[in-house]
Amino acid sequence: MANFVFPFEEGSAEESDLLGGKGANLAEMTGMGFPVPPGFTITTKACNETSRREGLFPEGLMNEVHEAITVLEKKTGKVFGDSENPLLVSVRSGAKISMPGMMDTVLNLGMNDAAEKGLAKKTGNPRFAADSHRRFVQMFSDVVLGVNHHKFEKTIQKKKESASVVEDTDLSAEDLHSLAQEFKRIAEQETGKPFPDDAHLQLEAAIGAVFNSWDSNRAKKYREINGIPDSLGTAVNIQTMVFGNAGNSSGTGVAFTRDPSTGEKIFFGDFLMNAQGEDVVAGIRTPREISELEKESPQAYKELITLQEKLENHFCDMQDIEFTIEDGKLFLLQTRSGKRTATAAVRIAVEMVEEGLLTKEKAIMRLDPNALDTLLHPSLDPKAQKNIITVGIAASPGAASGKIVFSADDAVEWVSKGEKVILVRHETSPEDIHGMHVSEGILTACGGKASHAAVVARGMGKPCVSGAAQVVVNAKAKKFMVGETTLSEGDVITIDGGTGEVIVGSVPTVPAHLSKYFETILDWANDIRRLQVRANADTPADAENARKFGAEGIGLCRTEHMFFSDERIHLVRRMILASSLEERIRALESLLPYQRSDFEEIFTVMNGLPVTVRLLDPPLHEFLPKKDSEIKELAGGLGLSFEAVKDRVQHLTEVNPMLGHRGCRLLITYPEILEMQTRAILEAAISAMEKGVKVLPEIMLPLVGVSDELRFCREIIEKKAEKVFAEKGKKIEYQVGTMIELPRACAAAEKIADYADFFSFGTNDLTQMTFGFSRDDVGQFLPEYIKLGLLSADPFETVDAGVEELIKIGVERGRRNKKNLKISVCGEHGGDPESIDFFDNQEFTVVSCSPFRVPIARLAAAQAVIKKKNT
Repeated sequence: MANFVFPFEEGSAEESDLLGGKGANLAEMTGMGFPVPPGFTITTKACNETSRREGLFPEGLMNEVHEAITVLEKKTGKVFGDSENPLLVSVRSGAKISMPGMMDTVLNLGMNDAAEKGLAKKTGNPRFAADSHRRFVQMFSDVVLGVNHHKFEKTIQKKKESASVVEDTDLSAEDLHSLAQEFKRIAEQETGKPFPDDAHLQLEAAIGAVFNSWDSNRAKKYREINGIPDSLGTAVNIQTMVFGNAGNSSGTGVAFTRDPSTGEKIFFGDFLMNAQGEDVVAGIRTPREISELEKESPQAYKELITLQEKLENHFCDMQDIEFTIEDGKLFLLQTRSGKRTATAAVRIAVEMVEEGLLTKEKAIMRLDPNALDTLLHPSLDPKAQKNIITVGIAASPGAASGKIVFSADDAVEWVSKGEKVILVRHETSPEDIHGMHVSEGILTACGGKASHAAVVARGMGKPCVSGAAQVVVNAKAKKFMVGETTLSEGDVITIDGGTGEVIVGSVPTVPAHLSKYFETILDWANDIRRLQVRANADTPADAENARKFGAEGIGLCRTEHMFFSDERIHLVRRMILASSLEERIRALESLLPYQRSDFEEIFTVMNGLPVTVRLLDPPLHEFLPKKDSEIKELAGGLGLSFEAVKDRVQHLTEVNPMLGHRGCRLLITYPEILEMQTRAILEAAISAMEKGVKVLPEIMLPLVGVSDELRFCREIIEKKAEKVFAEKGKKIEYQVGTMIELPRACAAAEKIADYADFFSFGTNDLTQMTFGFSRDDVGQFLPEYIKLGLLSADPFETVDAGVEELIKIGVERGRRNKKNLKISVCGEHGGDPESIDFFDNQEFTVVSCSPFRVPIARLAAAQAVIKKKNT
């Protein structure tokens, strides 16, 4: 066909860039001979062109659409806009990357008063015709005309009350017909224009609304959260309507080929009889388990079981399938790779390898390393007391506590003030995306496991309890009730998305347990990856976590973090405030046993693995009090005058301490600090070695920018080492290296390598120094930079292209001097998958990150190798 419109028969799953994921998969299923209602796709190219033309369709688009409608009329034997045998269609979005609930859909389009009569006559079912009519007017008014959907819901509720019925399905044909007319009046009152009856005008307006929804606030936020490019655009799928609301032998549902929460290989989902799709996903009615469909429509269920297995085997992935049954006949409306929890993703990947559907490498590439973070965090302590007030549907696993809020906007506001919140809603909608993103978890009174709240929460890795029917939400009054219990905004609750429990108060948690599937994936990753993965750890407890998660050593042990306990900070302050060298040395000698003990404990935990100890880095004033009351207390404890201590604090305070007297500059000015720390490290290593521990210490100098700085410090370290070895009568192998965290250090790396056994890029400071950003203040403007597209990502999360160039220079020049120079990274970027890909390409030796990011780094390092292999 021409440029912008493709019938389902002409596409394939490989064309998702042009047809969007939904359109490409509908074309694929059509080609496989599956029962897909006929239709066509308007391409993403048309969406982007419309956006470029500021809302004007590209020339010729609607001509192509009208031609495609004519083809549909011939296929179905129905006529679009006809009063006797009307063709009704759905108009649905479909981007390349699935964005559940973020963009718009219109069902039953082509409906008007005459079409309702014709449909009623042809089907002999006036109730079904009237129901389809009122659904169309309600959805079109909301999606296309922008009329608040609550106005229609209130009208429906009044109609049910006047008819003395509880469910929408209990309303009569007359009730539904009158609702359609009332809805039209509401739409005209709100817009100032008559509701459009012409089917072709309806279609053109609906296509425009779907295109516009690509740029809605909720869609933009979803793309921002999930890293989806704005440039993709959305396709529009026009498909012949099939009717799940045609009576009790009809129905609709959403099903998954495996459990999207656990990954278990069971057919999973929800359905409703005598309903349309939005009833299931919007939580309007509480759906039924998919297994019950076998009793309601055995033939359709049998066919669905067969088709879901074929779809999973064809796409080699867990599928999310939308289906409709019309008078007992099954139709498939969509299939896509299903959103799943991290737990499910790992299990599915492993079991699909075992089933022969995937190779190990493909299984590893299927996983999002960042999503696995959710597996590494605590769950509710099974021994804790729990005041359970109700149990809903376990929609997304995990557990969270927080203060209750009742709107997405309130969630954002409370979180900005440092609060943790649980978002409580009757049901969520796409407009809630920003609040869901910042909340600890979501609780809804309605909906099932395929509801908006459940699907979005699973994608975000947040706990969710949905369908908690006993929860009566009064959002206006900012409270909800469960029986006689009333909870208000700001009250603390806990939800368990794995059990569906809703609990009053905060419940303690226990550490996460890694499943056998997770261990299997990481074992496969270990066989593939080239990079070593170490952890940043400052305490024995951190070191134990690092080993538990598979760290191959410690890449950054920050010694200053050992100084802040009560008994030590006093000694540090005494050392800083010393009036003579002798007094300072006495204070350092008092600190020595503490440092030595800490190092020995860490060496013992990391038995057989290297430990990189970074020497003192921060400026001295950071250890001193700021308030006069604290200065006065310190002066009294040290036997000094308030004025003397305050003068010293003011003297040490710098205008820009990040560029000031810190790192190796401090150690050069006060070499006695360097000597004490060297002694502590080596004496601890020897002591641990004497107890049978294999110790591999690495001493690292911070903030080196000049090669002679490293030379000067290394000479002191080596001199002190020889003295310690002579005193102890034993030697131990150790290495001396440097942080590379200054642009000058990158430029001077060849000379610096003369005195370095290893380089470790401190990408936090290197980013800060390169940009001239202060990490403490960048939050005031960096989000706006990203929003405006001035930066593609936060450079403190993912290595910036400019910083990458400096790193390349540092690596090349360092290895020009020493071909096998060990090179690592120990900034936050060491746990960022995208950055790890860069480090692997630059042939780094080691990445180091926080203990809980170690499994993520292990997986990302394997993915980097696979990407390079497939390039």
